[in-house]
Amino acid sequence: MSALPPGYRLTEDQAEIDAAAAHAFLTESYWAKGIPAETVVAAIAGSFCVAVLHEGRQVGMVRTISDFATTAYLTDVYVLDAHRGRGLASAMLAHLQAHPRLQGLRRWLLFTLDAQPLYARNGWNVYPHPERVMVRDDPGIYL
Repeated sequence: MSALPPGYRLTEDQAEIDAAAAHAFLTESYWAKGIPAETVVAAIAGSFCVAVLHEGRQVGMVRTISDFATTAYLTDVYVLDAHRGRGLASAMLAHLQAHPRLQGLRRWLLFTLDAQPLYARNGWNVYPHPERVMVRDDPGIYL
């Protein structure tokens, strides 16, 4: 598992996940621009989340949607700009990938526009059969 730098702490305790902090980031992100706060609260409540805290403040998070038997989907992965380059995203990924509840899964998935190198360093690959993947997208749903 990737170690966190001094002063950072990882948590999966739902009571410590700060939905307001997540909303502040996500509403400006390219993938969830304009997302309502109540949607973020509901999404966090229905997911397995890991966050990184620094001085009591949430500076990064990842949501995992899973049945804990066959599949996990990573989404809403972020680290605040001022805290990037310290291995925080890799630490969150390593924590999830080693988590006892997420072992033996047939497939993990995610969508990313620009973080392919980060995921590749953490054992992820481009799906070899894109012709098998289909989606229903409504990218402007929150606007």
